[in-house]
Amino acid sequence: MILVTGATGFLGAELAKELILRGNRIRCSKRESSTIPQILVPYAGSTEWVEADLMDAAALEDALEGITQVYNCAAFVSLKQADKEPMIRTNVRGTANLVDLCNEKGIRMVHTSSVAAVGEAKPGELITENHHLDSSTETDGYAISKLESEMEVWRGIAEGLDAVIVNPTIIIGASAGTAGSGQIFETVRNGLKFYTKGTIGFVDVQDVAKCMIALMQTGISGERYIINAENRQYKQLFEEIAACMQVRAPQTLATPWMMELAWRGASLVGFLTGKAPALDKTSARAASNTREFDNSKIKQAIGFKFKPVSETIKEVCRTLIN
Repeated sequence: MILVTGATGFLGAELAKELILRGNRIRCSKRESSTIPQILVPYAGSTEWVEADLMDAAALEDALEGITQVYNCAAFVSLKQADKEPMIRTNVRGTANLVDLCNEKGIRMVHTSSVAAVGEAKPGELITENHHLDSSTETDGYAISKLESEMEVWRGIAEGLDAVIVNPTIIIGASAGTAGSGQIFETVRNGLKFYTKGTIGFVDVQDVAKCMIALMQTGISGERYIINAENRQYKQLFEEIAACMQVRAPQTLATPWMMELAWRGASLVGFLTGKAPALDKTSARAASNTREFDNSKIKQAIGFKFKPVSETIKEVCRTLIN
């Protein structure tokens, strides 16, 4: 039987749905406070839900009863500075608990990391799986939590765990709604006026799920894979979304110094209101950076062909407009 952790999240729900559509009956773990996502409601007959926080090793062990494969999509994500240390601690300890139990029970795992845990390439070169984040200089809490969680999986692999790691770029898809990456679409729709010079990778959520399932079915272990469809300039992405939404595209370049002012202003507003800032320092600086990713390793491993980002953009826009 298959267990999907984090199945109430954007990727986890799509992965669970894809597994069910392939004829699997699956088990999904959730926290007590989590709500079952709408896209999984029609498949209640094929889904067994269990309450098991990854920080609760005893509950997690019960959830793993009879399981032979685990897809780990669970993660604590927050932009709040106050959540930095709890996020790192939760993601790392939770992953360690799952790694130890899977190793003990001989369960194969596909672990979801992020390109936030992948290092930088030299200017003009593509970022590959061989680039590693420098933990001594990294300050972004999410990146640190993903890197250190990955290290727990590598520790498990060294101890005999059968596992592979995926590092998706920015995941987009209609089921995100206006949360997560869906905020990009909603922001453009509401009249975004600025764009930056940055470049980043994007990939359809269903493609990430399909890659994870394909990797699970191989005999590959002890490898990490960047999951990326295309590298896009933010300006190009915003213009394409604006065209789909039939709104005016951003016209003004936001320079790095303007982004510095923006995140500081957002931080002040967040401090005064007690809410998460609309823009944090890491995101503001990343928006002007060029990070282009090489997807040749995953293509060679499973012969995968990615959906064009333009198709996904159209799907997301149709969903939000309707």
